Amino acid sequence: MTHRIRFITHEGKQILLVDLSHCSASEVEKVLRELPEVVTTRPLGSVLIFSDFTATTFDADAVRVMKEAAVFDKPYIKKTAWIGAESLSSEFRETLRSFSGRDFPMFNDREEALAWLVKD
Repeated sequence: MTHRIRFITHEGKQILLVDLSHCSASEVEKVLRELPEVVTTRPLGSVLIFSDFTATTFDADAVRVMKEAAVFDKPYIKKTAWIGAESLSSEFRETLRSFSGRDFPMFNDREEALAWLVKD
């Protein structure tokens, strides 16, 4: 598992951190291609994902891989929270939500996102 994909613990719950902060588009693509290998080892409907997109760059390939990963991982995901995704247009976020059938709530900071993820 890359250092950009790792489990952290917050309030006693495991959260999968996907740290894409300050990544180039090619790095985003590489990291997201590794994500299914981690997510699919967990029980269906159990994974809490926190993604940090702060100062991340995207291109068409990175966006395509993001869409693919969102669909492939869906059965394993319980909740997802994003920060720093302002560089992704609201149109793209809506397309991703519609395409994957998942919600991708955005938060202002890490603590707010983590608190929401662990709240039942």
